[in-house]
Amino acid sequence: MKKEFPLTNIIRHTLIVFFMLTILLPLAWVLLLSIKSMPDSMRGNLWPRKFDFNHYAYVFEKIDTLPQNLFNSIYVTSATVLITSICAILAGYAIVHLKPKGSLFLVTVLVLSLYFPTRVVSIISIYEIQDYLSLINSTNGLILPYITLNLAVSVLIMRSIFQLIPGELIDSARMDGAGPWRTLWLIGIPLAKNGLVVIIIVNFVTAWGEYLLAATLTNDQEVRTMPVVLASAQGGMGQWAWPRIAAVYVIVVLPGIIAFAMAQKLFFKGLMEGALKT
Repeated sequence: MKKEFPLTNIIRHTLIVFFMLTILLPLAWVLLLSIKSMPDSMRGNLWPRKFDFNHYAYVFEKIDTLPQNLFNSIYVTSATVLITSICAILAGYAIVHLKPKGSLFLVTVLVLSLYFPTRVVSIISIYEIQDYLSLINSTNGLILPYITLNLAVSVLIMRSIFQLIPGELIDSARMDGAGPWRTLWLIGIPLAKNGLVVIIIVNFVTAWGEYLLAATLTNDQEVRTMPVVLASAQGGMGQWAWPRIAAVYVIVVLPGIIAFAMAQKLFFKGLMEGALKT
């Protein structure tokens, strides 16, 4: 007896396959383009006739600051993720389980801030503050704006995660003599680890791919991050052909893909636990 598939399942799986191909096919095209020979890149074939990995060597030779730019992206992203995660954990835990005065007002302000295009509207103010602090054209100067722009959503995510932790567990730890720091370390963080993975991934993707602030607050090539370098390559920095631009693109996006692939199970588990509930 043949098993019948309901129409809704067919539609659902068709949509899943469609969106999956929408994401994967462009990535596969760029990856294959980066290892095509120059003649192959002029043809319309997806699969190269001849593999040429010299484009990656050309990229590092042509952009002598590329290792430094790659380090800048890793440094700025790591610092942003670390500091933002610590602040979000402390703020989310305090709002839910310590219940300070004005916490409702604070949450309201954080939610309202998500509805404003802060990154675009505040670009002049951010530049003036950075100039006052002598952080213009400095890699370190990118960290503070990145933290500020990502902090609101990170706090709201951790607040939602800590709301899922029963208050009885926190009260039991207090009755056993554990202080707020010990309670957070032994109970709060282990139970909120999936939400922590969510904010790490969100902040990583945001900081790693950020272009507007990086291009505005930095001038010299050696202090810039990889997205700005990619835009410069597309703008004609040297004799660039499509396979070489594709090689730079692969270098830019590969760390993010690897990071997400390693943490995807915990990421989606955190989402299912209500990490995006506000």
